[in-house]
Amino acid sequence: MNIQEIKSVYFIGAGGIGMSAIARYFLSQGKVVAGYDRTPSELTNRLVQEGAIIHYEEDVNLIPQACKVKDETLVIYTPAIPSNHQELVWFRENGFEIQKRAQVLGTITRAAKALCVAGTHGKTTTSTMLAHLMNGTPEGCNAFLGGIAKNYGTNYILSENSPWVVIEADEYDRSFHHLTPYITAITSSDPDHLDIYGTKEAYLESFSHYTSLICPGGALVIHEGLEMVPRLKDEVRCYTYGRHTGDFHAQNIRIGGGEISFDLISPIKNIPDITLGVPVSINIENGIAAMAIAQLAGADNEEIKQRMASFRGVDRRFDFHLKTPQKAVISDYAHHPAEIRQSALSIRELYAERRITAVFQPHLYTRTRDFYHDFADSLSLFDDVILTDIYPAREQPIPGVTSQLIADNLKSGISCTRCRKEDVCSIIQQRSDIEVLVLLGAGDLENYAEEITRLMRIDK
Repeated sequence: MNIQEIKSVYFIGAGGIGMSAIARYFLSQGKVVAGYDRTPSELTNRLVQEGAIIHYEEDVNLIPQACKVKDETLVIYTPAIPSNHQELVWFRENGFEIQKRAQVLGTITRAAKALCVAGTHGKTTTSTMLAHLMNGTPEGCNAFLGGIAKNYGTNYILSENSPWVVIEADEYDRSFHHLTPYITAITSSDPDHLDIYGTKEAYLESFSHYTSLICPGGALVIHEGLEMVPRLKDEVRCYTYGRHTGDFHAQNIRIGGGEISFDLISPIKNIPDITLGVPVSINIENGIAAMAIAQLAGADNEEIKQRMASFRGVDRRFDFHLKTPQKAVISDYAHHPAEIRQSALSIRELYAERRITAVFQPHLYTRTRDFYHDFADSLSLFDDVILTDIYPAREQPIPGVTSQLIADNLKSGISCTRCRKEDVCSIIQQRSDIEVLVLLGAGDLENYAEEITRLMRIDK
């Protein structure tokens, strides 16, 4: 089916961060956009305000008539949707064109020059940063992002007639194998999603295959020291990057007074005195990757410098809800042991002399089962840990797999409290020793951030 010829698009799992970006694309094209999601959310509410028709019951009768015309409707679903979902089964039995989100994204972006960011962690911030850099060029850019960019209040950026599209390349379910990158960065390759891949080796191989998809004449920008081995076409250039070493790296790093600045050392042209708009340590490396791609795509160095300083970050990525001389509340989407470690180290760098408390909601039973030792090691970098029950997302419980596995393996001396997520606020209300609090995880703990922030403002 030619995407340009369809009249209606129906999303099964419309409220996902990646799905909603594509929904916004089709809304901008004047298509009828409708769909199902399990529960209302800020994202689904925004989509409805922008013209989408969304319902929250699994019911074929609620599908709009415009989306029941087989030859005019494209159905898009996320891999998190079970195969026996009533609406998905109905569309399948009636012969509709049905595609995964990644397939559609690949089709949409194949006509453009795709600037992609892949990696176990760091890809959302880096791709959003890159979109902000490229949006400052005369040509602008389109962007499909995995988080809400604070500069724009959306996860989708539209620049008509721009040759560039920025994409967060997701490795879950091998989704990024549908993409055709022109330039891509790989930020990390720490094993994850072993419920899909089975083994570390299969996970690393998926990244190797991804690099083989880079267009001739394109480029790979890869973090130094990764285990995965690139598999590049002869016409593809390869660059390394890192904090202190690599073709692209930082020099003369200055951290202090709530600011981070450094000089970018680049094989294209050095850029002195870069200032990070979101001054956390991990954004040095994220920024280097984003600037490397922007330079390779021809962005102006002075514009890069100015846009790095004006970048405001991504919702739930090292997101400050409260920042006073006495207290801080930070929200971070970190849900993999390596991400939590980076978050802990960055917070320690900002608050070296303060007591730091982490509230962690593990995400997925399989991830907890596979990495509970690693989670415990990373969380042991905090002074105090509050562990909630596991957020199941798409999974059913696994016998014996609870957050207690993590609690039992924390290093000695780390204070730990286990509780239901509904009890987090009352626990924080009773505590007078919390100075810096970080909410960690990819589940729904964020729903309590506003109340937690209110409680932290109260002098106890």
